[in-house]
Amino acid sequence: MGPTKEEVLKEAGRILQLIHATELTADDREQIVKDSLENFPLYVTKAVLEARKSSSHDYSVAEWEDEGAVFRDTRGHEYIDCLGGFGVYLLGHRHPKVVSAVRSQLGRYALHSQELIDPLRGYLSKLVAMITPGDLRHSYLVNGGAEANEMALKLARLATGKKCFVSTLNGFHGKSLGALSASGKALFREPYLPLVPGFYHVPFGDAQAVEAMIQSIIKTGDTVAGVIVEPVQGEGGVNIPPADYLPNLRRICDQYECVMIVDEVQTGMGRTGTLFGVNHWDVVPDIMTLGKAFGGGVVPIAAMVARPSLWSKMEDNPFILGSSTFGGNPLVCAGAIAGINTTLEDDIPGQARDKGEYILAHLRNLQAKYPTVLKAVRGLGLLIGMEFVSNAKGYSVAKRLFSRRVLVGGTLNNATVIRIEPPAIISYEQIDTVLTALESSLAEEARTD
Repeated sequence: MGPTKEEVLKEAGRILQLIHATELTADDREQIVKDSLENFPLYVTKAVLEARKSSSHDYSVAEWEDEGAVFRDTRGHEYIDCLGGFGVYLLGHRHPKVVSAVRSQLGRYALHSQELIDPLRGYLSKLVAMITPGDLRHSYLVNGGAEANEMALKLARLATGKKCFVSTLNGFHGKSLGALSASGKALFREPYLPLVPGFYHVPFGDAQAVEAMIQSIIKTGDTVAGVIVEPVQGEGGVNIPPADYLPNLRRICDQYECVMIVDEVQTGMGRTGTLFGVNHWDVVPDIMTLGKAFGGGVVPIAAMVARPSLWSKMEDNPFILGSSTFGGNPLVCAGAIAGINTTLEDDIPGQARDKGEYILAHLRNLQAKYPTVLKAVRGLGLLIGMEFVSNAKGYSVAKRLFSRRVLVGGTLNNATVIRIEPPAIISYEQIDTVLTALESSLAEEARTD
């Protein structure tokens, strides 16, 4: 026999009291940690608890408050966030302008009826058309990056009538079946094979390999709907392509009449030092996908935006592409609109560029000083990768940083390259604190050799 209605109400009421509390007692703080350590193994999964990135040696750290470039645990300890939700917190945690817009919209209405015109969807889509390169214009708003890439793949097939896609090794486009089929990492793909057929992978940064694969597909009687690529590979290890790579992909897609899809889920909205990653190479894709920082660090929203010529197949039935129940709802649109406004008003791309150059210069000095630990550093804007001599070294440094209250992304099975993706609003004083903590961590690790 399961819990009674009264028991459920009692537990829900207890949790709501914690949510509404303006100040937690010492007992409350400890109870939240105790509850979490019980709830995750029983009701989420133990594996999720044990894979808590850099903090996986200390399961008692429960995130509870945040602002700017920091978050605090239930005990009030403050951490500088250099993981940034893998790119979500470009504007920082709970940026006041974004929070204010979301609160105002929440006081009016949060979701939409699905049947009437919802004005904020139109307003946001107009702004997206205004800021994206070239003639990108029509947006389809969804909940996350994988969903945006699913829509991009579907639109490419609808618009061209063709079937196959060329993607890149180590590329990452999400973990839903279509997006995972485009991704090029065995770790994520193998458990679900066979995936959606018609996806072919070539080395990142090699435009000739893309063209050769397209030619091979055509010669064997198939058709190519599109090429999907990240401007800079994030999950793949912060891999930056040669200067002529994206321009050559644009030429190849034009020549073979297939769609160029650029995944800007992580690189978009200023992360790399320009508003979009493609801006570094003056390339206009046929389809661009956005996510992560697109919601201003407050709301979950993603988008696919495409050239007008690709939408003609949907004029009779605009819902054949998809019909996301919560995608583009008024609440998230308000947050994204405020996010765009703040990004431009506060020159977030410029901040990312300048602070990224500052961090990279210091990281290069540290790499030269501790070559037995840190093998290489690379990056563009505030999408920075530290490549370690081994996975174990990277994981150990991530743990040492966390003990110094700096969060980076380093998991036990994926720490050879650790990304540094702090908010663009991080102060230089906070950056110096991070660099000092990193040098101490590298020095400690070097002494273990």
